[in-house]
Amino acid sequence: MIVWLNGTHGAGKTTTSALVQQLIPDARVFDAEKVGETLMDITPELPGAGRENFQHWPPWRPLVVETARRVLDYAGGALVVPMTVLVEQYWREISAGLARHSIEVRHFVLHADQDTLRARIEGEHVVPSPFRLAHLAPYAEAARTWLHAAAEVVDTTHLTPAEAALRIAESVGTRP
Repeated sequence: MIVWLNGTHGAGKTTTSALVQQLIPDARVFDAEKVGETLMDITPELPGAGRENFQHWPPWRPLVVETARRVLDYAGGALVVPMTVLVEQYWREISAGLARHSIEVRHFVLHADQDTLRARIEGEHVVPSPFRLAHLAPYAEAARTWLHAAAEVVDTTHLTPAEAALRIAESVGTRP
């Protein structure tokens, strides 16, 4: 099984994923961003707009699927994947690829209202991340048009990461 934690940058995916991993027996965290970083390390760089967002490179999506499949085949258990995917077509490619390998995917969106997200991002560093701030509007659009309908939404506006992790673990049938 894959427990995919989606949501905009700054929503708490990385923190929550580590806590979810502790609550699900035989679970591991798979950071699909590392697949993108590998593609970014290729020289000369790949064509297209991947430097701006590696998800736009067509190899990223099937490589995420194949990596997840191989890890599950090798180690079993579950993978917790903290990864923002805001382009519906990209999510369809990933979820269809995993389905072709009969891998169950539980897709969650860690959601918070825009004011809360902005405050979290601005409170992270002395200089807030322009990258994270720039993704607030695309997240809101994806949430409105497809993302919330394609996932189980966990509103983290008033939850700690531990509370969100517990809700997710309980939803997938794991109780500590």
